[in-house]
Amino acid sequence: MADRVTVIGWDGSPLTAAARAALGAATLVAGAAHHLALPEVPPAAERIRLGSVALAARRIAGHRGTAVVLADGDPGFFGVVRTLRAPEFGLEVEVVPAVSSVATAFARAGMPWDDAQVVVAHRRTLRRAVNVCRAHTKVAVLTSPGAGPAELGLLLEGVHRTFVICEELGTTREQVTVVTSDKAADHTWRDPNVVIVIGGPVGPVGPGGATDGGGWIAGRDPGTGPRGWALPTELYGGDLGEGEAELLRAAQLARLGPRVGDLVWDIGCGSGAFATEAARAGAAVIAVDRDLAACARTEATARGFRVQLQIVRGTAPHVLENLPEPDVVRVGGGGAAVVSAVADRRPQRIVTHAATRDAAELVGRDLTEHGYQVECALVQSVELDTRAWTETERSVAFLLSGLLPDRTP
Repeated sequence: MADRVTVIGWDGSPLTAAARAALGAATLVAGAAHHLALPEVPPAAERIRLGSVALAARRIAGHRGTAVVLADGDPGFFGVVRTLRAPEFGLEVEVVPAVSSVATAFARAGMPWDDAQVVVAHRRTLRRAVNVCRAHTKVAVLTSPGAGPAELGLLLEGVHRTFVICEELGTTREQVTVVTSDKAADHTWRDPNVVIVIGGPVGPVGPGGATDGGGWIAGRDPGTGPRGWALPTELYGGDLGEGEAELLRAAQLARLGPRVGDLVWDIGCGSGAFATEAARAGAAVIAVDRDLAACARTEATARGFRVQLQIVRGTAPHVLENLPEPDVVRVGGGGAAVVSAVADRRPQRIVTHAATRDAAELVGRDLTEHGYQVECALVQSVELDTRAWTETERSVAFLLSGLLPDRTP
């Protein structure tokens, strides 16, 4: 095992004295090509071109001498330190950090970033990174080849965002470009790059419409808006549809479990109550309805709760054909035909409701034929006036949910 392993972050500025001392004593140096070209790298040191960090870690574990790993930015922030410290390699590392590429990108843009989401986009995580960009107003994306600005722009079709694209930060080839998301695919971008994705209102609005400062937690403040889930009907303007009753909505949310990185379809969105609740959980949401008034009401609801929704007007199932792949789906209207079309797209979870047992059985059989594990429950709620303890409202519905076992949650 290496006698000593030092991980040095590099942001384009001169190395610190501690970094120079560690690098000068190294008998093995691992890093990208531009790191290995630094004049401080000892000529006699063994050099490893850093591709797979795991492979490099094995080489370092078997090295007899002093090893240094060079990495861009802060190597402890979505960097190599996590892999190097994995138990299977048994490496104890010292870290000399530099300014992270995310911090540098926001500095170049002249923007604060304590309220930003930060995601990593690889080919396998690109879709989830895009969903975060759909759902949140300020996101920094650490890109990779094949999952860069062009791919982000293509997958954000139908959603307007502004990209601040920072290429090769800290080098003589550094360049910062501002484009709209629909234009990002028209260019060829150099790696490495960081993309700041901006869209919609940023931050909570204070008195007089000014944006408040001084947040207490990184990312989106979870305390924004009213406390609770399946909020009372009056907060959505009252007069909700039969599939939007408070307790039914709570059960639907519990069955689907929308979360950050998910894409939720809400088909037959009505007032926008369910779509807004899913967005408050951090998920990206596409709300679909054929009725113009419902679309307008959903937009107003989302604006009131300061969440991001994409609203699509059209009749299901035909309007669903060109939508991006969902993770979970609520079918609020359209019946068995729409549920069947949704099941063809293979989301991990589907939830819907039916007014009669026969209708519930029809939907349940179709979901079963599509390979879903189906649950059905009769949900009944009775609202009482507690002044006289008299019944004021009653709702009854069959709640159906389908879980696809072969899809990773």
